[in-house]
Amino acid sequence: MPRRVHVTVVSVEPVGSYALVRLRRGDLDPGAPGQFFMLEAPGRVLPRPMSLCLAPPGELVFLVDPIGPGTRALAALRRGDGIHVFGPLGNGFDLDVERPILVGGGIGLAPLPYLSEVLQAPPTVLGFRTALHAEAARLIPQAEVVIEPVLVIEALPSGHWDVLACGPEPMLEAVGRLHPSAQLAREAPMACGYGACYGCAVEIRGEWRRLCLEGPVLVAA
Repeated sequence: MPRRVHVTVVSVEPVGSYALVRLRRGDLDPGAPGQFFMLEAPGRVLPRPMSLCLAPPGELVFLVDPIGPGTRALAALRRGDGIHVFGPLGNGFDLDVERPILVGGGIGLAPLPYLSEVLQAPPTVLGFRTALHAEAARLIPQAEVVIEPVLVIEALPSGHWDVLACGPEPMLEAVGRLHPSAQLAREAPMACGYGACYGCAVEIRGEWRRLCLEGPVLVAA
């Protein structure tokens, strides 16, 4: 069951253009890869949904792209600061796959290190805008990395794969066209995280889905 807990910051480390925010886990359940937590950024009214990036013993680790007031506030946290965390929430990846390959684009890398660890380091392809952003690829050792103008889908190997992906919507759409059975972790603004506000509802194949409740991981087709 999700819980709202006050935890302390262990550290905030720069990783290329991103920030790796380490929090003490306390008795929070890390959940499954692909699930997320709502982090209450200091000085901001609404919490921010963040995929769990890593779950080492005693910690919850999140990869933050400091591009807005909320994410910049999270990246500015210091060791010993306190923050409220609510989760785990949503539906994660189905791990019952025979031939997994992980695909990520930009900050869509966030849930993949935890997923890679649980699936025992399957092949991974990551795409980034710049070499600075690509420094975050070190969170998944031995991942294949491409940088624009090369696209992630150009680097995908041929044949049948169980694709598990997270990234910008154009990338997910392209992956879904190539692999209709792909599991896609989608993103949308969220206010509550548990389906009450409908702020994260997106239209998928003619139906409205609340990503916080029915996602964020959904099958492409």
